[in-house]
Amino acid sequence: MSKLRILIAGCGDVGSALGVLLSTQGHHVYGLKRTINQLPDCIHAISADLCDKETLSDLPDTDILVYCAAATGRSESAYQQAYIDGLKNIYTALSTPPRHLFFTSSTSVYAQNQHEWVDEQSPTQADQPSGLIMRRAEQQVLNKDNATVVRFSGIYGPGRNHLINTVRAGTIAPQNPLHYSNRIHRDDCAGVLAHLIQKVNTGNQIEPIYLASDPNPTPIHDITAWLAEQLHTKITQETPIRRGGSKRCNSQRLQQSGYEFLYPDYKAGFQAGLKEELARPVDQ
Repeated sequence: MSKLRILIAGCGDVGSALGVLLSTQGHHVYGLKRTINQLPDCIHAISADLCDKETLSDLPDTDILVYCAAATGRSESAYQQAYIDGLKNIYTALSTPPRHLFFTSSTSVYAQNQHEWVDEQSPTQADQPSGLIMRRAEQQVLNKDNATVVRFSGIYGPGRNHLINTVRAGTIAPQNPLHYSNRIHRDDCAGVLAHLIQKVNTGNQIEPIYLASDPNPTPIHDITAWLAEQLHTKITQETPIRRGGSKRCNSQRLQQSGYEFLYPDYKAGFQAGLKEELARPVDQ
């Protein structure tokens, strides 16, 4: 297996975890972001702004481009800049096209909300601006040769404690109306991308789209009730905790490619974070 030159554009939480993993495999990893002081030492830092063409000069020759930028807000302009303009800018700035482009998308491209199962073949008819822009960005990617879109469901893990904090404050989601939650741990996000990069590197054909979500969609009520039990929290109210429609994500294509989830369900994924949370004083 050859050692690759990999550029991670938008090297934030997921990108940094990916960069560390790829570095341990011997690859030469570059991480591009506006503020680089917190990037791990094993990632060669590039300080640049994807939305500012003037900063995207002298980029390294790249075998693999992983575009995993995050929008600075939820406005249409923020999404346009992050997912469409930024990708155009960096692709134009590279002296030669990469052997393969990976683009991290999200399940916001789906509009299903009646607990349906969705996969890579399901209609993507998002009716919210964020999902519509993400779908346009996906199409921009899929129009290129040798490109793959990876749709992540709700990312959780280190530093992403909103749900834990909500439950710790005494709030859980009601049992009715039923609302399914689809999640993927941050480390599985990195693992999925590294897995697909390895398949490209060994000459294996990969699909243009993968849905990346743990194999066990679960009602959000069950997750929050379990968290309350683990945190020994007294439940004081039930409030809908939802984002997006209630659907169930099927990641069978990804699993059939050989990927094995580090955290196949929410209980496995939350355990490490809960240990830290239980050690923290309540008044912090």
